[in-house]
Amino acid sequence: MNGERLKNRASEVDLDTKVAFLKQSESYPERPLRIDAVETHMSWIFLTGRHAYKLKKPVHYEFLDFSTLDARRRNCAEEVRLNRRLARDVYLGALPLIVDSGGSLRIGGDGETVDWLVHMRRLPADRMLDYLIRHRALETEDLRRVARTLTLFYQSNPPVRLSGREYYGRLERNVCANLQELVKPEFELPADLVQRVRESQLGLLQREPALVEARADRGRIVEGHGDLRPEHVCLEPRPVIFDCLEFNRAFRIIDPVDELGFLAMECDRLGAPTVGDELFAIYTPMLNDKPPQSLINFYKANRACLRAKLSIWHTRDLEEAQWPKWRARAIEYLKLAQKYCSDSCE
Repeated sequence: MNGERLKNRASEVDLDTKVAFLKQSESYPERPLRIDAVETHMSWIFLTGRHAYKLKKPVHYEFLDFSTLDARRRNCAEEVRLNRRLARDVYLGALPLIVDSGGSLRIGGDGETVDWLVHMRRLPADRMLDYLIRHRALETEDLRRVARTLTLFYQSNPPVRLSGREYYGRLERNVCANLQELVKPEFELPADLVQRVRESQLGLLQREPALVEARADRGRIVEGHGDLRPEHVCLEPRPVIFDCLEFNRAFRIIDPVDELGFLAMECDRLGAPTVGDELFAIYTPMLNDKPPQSLINFYKANRACLRAKLSIWHTRDLEEAQWPKWRARAIEYLKLAQKYCSDSCE
């Protein structure tokens, strides 16, 4: 798209044009030697030597809406605000992508805004928690610093008003929604495995409703991170926890034990099964909260089922050649879920 056309139809600049522009080194003030572009379902991320720029796709799903320019502006601002809670010096701000008076796309400056970018400091890839686990380089003290950072974060957040029955109902609906999706024939997942996990999870809810309800009744539910995975934890001297889930507050309303269990489950999958013990060894005395192992295992299994669902959904969007990879990933998560359910029954 040439400059004149951009000038005349700035409001109609399509995603491909924006992506092509952001892949060019001359588009950035620092003039990097190279740009690494990473595509996800909801965003494009462009990595220079020192910075990262995230462009949200104009998508609309049941759980999020980035379909309008104003929605993307609001979500970029919210992403910056929320992530500054645990990654203050990483999230530098939201920048407009504009068409200037000469009809050229630019990052920032005067002109007609055609989109928004989240501007971040680039973090070192070799200090990410998932990288350190895969390379057997994770130090216990690094993990303890992460645990302390997260526990202080939960401690500083006021409880969310939610009755025990409301919280129980939310969990029950989530369990059923995940597993109802996973049994769909189109995904070709082992039905007996899904059914065993379903029976175990719903069985715990039915046997011990007070165990779940007490978490809300005692004020343990807070507004947390929402997507606490190893790839969102950077072991700098001061741990950085980034890329929180900004687009739907309901997904951030969470029991810290659930959130820590989620991180532990993902680390377990990567080959670091002792991470959960280290996390809770710090969390329990600091918050005077010792959840039973059956509850931790329930949360882990539920999170594993959610990740299985998200994994198998890739088969709806990607070419058939990539389906086996994501089906195998979904089965891996389901087997983890079954393991946690079995551990609770021992």
